[in-house]
Amino acid sequence: MRRTRKIIPAALLALAVAACAPSTGADAPSGTTAAKPLPGPSVDAAFNLDTLVEAAKKEGSLLVYDSSGDIEEVAKAFTDKYGIAMEGVKSDTPQTAEKMLREHAADNVTIDAAMYEDGGVLVGQLIPQGVAQTWVPADLKDQIPQENQNPLLALSKATVFAYNTKLSPDGCPVKNVWDLTEPEWAGKLVMQDPLGKPTVLSFFTQLDAHGNQALEQAYQAKYGKALETKEKSAAYEWIKRMSVNKPVLTGSDEDISGAVGAPSATDKKIGFMSISKFRNNEDKGYAQATCTGMTPFVGFSYPKYVAVAAKSKHPNAAKLYVHFIMTEEGVKHEIGEGGVSGNATVKPPVTPPGLDDWNSQLFHTDPKVLLGDLQNRQTVSDFWRVNHG
Repeated sequence: MRRTRKIIPAALLALAVAACAPSTGADAPSGTTAAKPLPGPSVDAAFNLDTLVEAAKKEGSLLVYDSSGDIEEVAKAFTDKYGIAMEGVKSDTPQTAEKMLREHAADNVTIDAAMYEDGGVLVGQLIPQGVAQTWVPADLKDQIPQENQNPLLALSKATVFAYNTKLSPDGCPVKNVWDLTEPEWAGKLVMQDPLGKPTVLSFFTQLDAHGNQALEQAYQAKYGKALETKEKSAAYEWIKRMSVNKPVLTGSDEDISGAVGAPSATDKKIGFMSISKFRNNEDKGYAQATCTGMTPFVGFSYPKYVAVAAKSKHPNAAKLYVHFIMTEEGVKHEIGEGGVSGNATVKPPVTPPGLDDWNSQLFHTDPKVLLGDLQNRQTVSDFWRVNHG
């Protein structure tokens, strides 16, 4: 595997930092919340689904961007159900944000709605600047927990540490996240480059916000002594040691899955990858599973929000899409390999191999500190870049 580096577009990063950084120019403390609350979600008081469908049909079409190729399946299902031509485009989250910003500024909006993994930019920039807005379907409002409504959580996905079950038939050879900092695992962790993957950067900043105690306890459990560090926190110490251990960086989860679980694999590697890639077990004969029992977590969950472009030329079709994705009929195409809907009545269709308890096995994103993710992103990016080399 070759090491690659994808850089978040400079225009987006500069705008985001300028919009949300504290006046001192320094990073905000982890857990910082917005100075002003987000605008409340829009809920149509006189909502009627049949009326919305008819209005959407008159608009005729819909364009939705998403970081997952699954959006193409969602688009097909939406068109089949409503007879409205929907196009789903796979686009990395930073590029989607940059395109929405430019379209909004030019009054030439083509993206009607977006599935958005970067909660920091969403709550720190796109919503406050009026580029995107949250619309909650009134008939589903009671099915969506309050904490999932603003911004509107469509679903949660997960990135997990995974191993090759044929090469390690007795279980994952890594039992503790600190194992990945040891020389025996140098160059054997395969992951996406954090500099091009906002969800991984958010995982790092969220760890610093509310994961330090768990990391300290895991260190104590492995080494029998308390962690001593000159870094700002246990999270930064773990990030440093892991990056210095030279993980192999890729540009896609598909590459990670191939390196770890392909039938031709002969070298034991650990992949830090999306649970969506477990589909390769059936589709390609791969042998991979989650590192069950890994301390203090086997990976992290991350939110995928749905937002409507404020200047959409097809606002009713965009709303209808939001309604669709908040139902089992719509979201099942996004969580087919594992995930949790933002609608509490929708049950997960499958359990990824080794991920039996979503709540206890994963480190979870705290939506209250999304703005802190954005404000602290440059620091953690620079920290990774310096240490990985």
